[in-house]
Amino acid sequence: MKSFFIGGLEVRLPVIQGGMGVGVSLSGLASAVANEGGVGVISCAGMGLLYREKAGDYLRNCIFGLKEELRKAREKSKGVIGVNIMVALSNYADMVRTAIAEKCDVIFAGAGLPLDLPSYLDKESTTRLVPIVSSARAARVICDKWDSAYGYLPDAIVVEGPKAGGHLGFKRNQIEDENFSLEHIIPEVVAVAATYRERKVIPVIAAGGIMTGEDIMKFIELGASGVQMGSIFVPTDECDASIEFKQAYINSSAQDVVIIDSPVGMPGRAFDGEFIRRVRAGLTKPKGCPFHCIKTCDYTKSPYCIIKALYNAAKGNTDKGYVFAGARAYLSQKISSVNEVISRLKTEYNLCEK
Repeated sequence: MKSFFIGGLEVRLPVIQGGMGVGVSLSGLASAVANEGGVGVISCAGMGLLYREKAGDYLRNCIFGLKEELRKAREKSKGVIGVNIMVALSNYADMVRTAIAEKCDVIFAGAGLPLDLPSYLDKESTTRLVPIVSSARAARVICDKWDSAYGYLPDAIVVEGPKAGGHLGFKRNQIEDENFSLEHIIPEVVAVAATYRERKVIPVIAAGGIMTGEDIMKFIELGASGVQMGSIFVPTDECDASIEFKQAYINSSAQDVVIIDSPVGMPGRAFDGEFIRRVRAGLTKPKGCPFHCIKTCDYTKSPYCIIKALYNAAKGNTDKGYVFAGARAYLSQKISSVNEVISRLKTEYNLCEK
């Protein structure tokens, strides 16, 4: 596998570990992937639940938690460490400012268009900026907006297809439509990135449903410089989620993977289970909203509190939450180390080259 560069920063292994919240990809998983030469990514979603420095002050605790996780990651690795920040977060701006102030290597921003992301940089900033998009149109809009408003172009672009886990940037009727497949979108975004090549090389990173070395080869042949992978790293020793969360992957089948409606306002992909069945039955109505974590979430109209559901699942209480997963997450068969996962991917990739 060839290395590539994100804003002058060399990524020796062309694998970005997807940011997974709440509490699934923190410093443990991120540092392990970074030590293998890839990009390890901390998800800042729900950080205020994971760190309760001051009772009741969720937003302040998010800042404290992100600082702590970045510090821990730096103690464990000298590799490339990024932060995944959802644009839909109510504290999006605080998370961006914190990540930049703490000199994280890369910010990956999705779940909305991060149109103002470069505005948070100053002359001393070293953090690279990478938007996550689901279409060539979104890639063009972001590039043009950043260029005209800030004189800045993305350091890379992650293209997340409809087979990804978690929140999806597609309508339900687009998820199975081949016209919206990652294989269809990647060449289109590569073409958009190429129009800026005289000023900046913008690598394109394929994401969503990628589980094997053969998958990596396929998307590199389509023009991608690397891939983002999330589900494959959940059933690992270093993943920060509970053993029960990891076992949900190991014990799953293809029939367990379902599309749900999220309070965020997007469809999402997860493993079916008791909690989701209770949601369908209308038995999970929240009584209030102590966190105000998502801009687009109105608890009076939401069937459940998503941050509590994800937190509960990550901690092992899957009866009171659910496990986000990619379309092919059921392929996981055992809990391995990150090193073993990467070694397997390299072997599969090399076999494709022969």
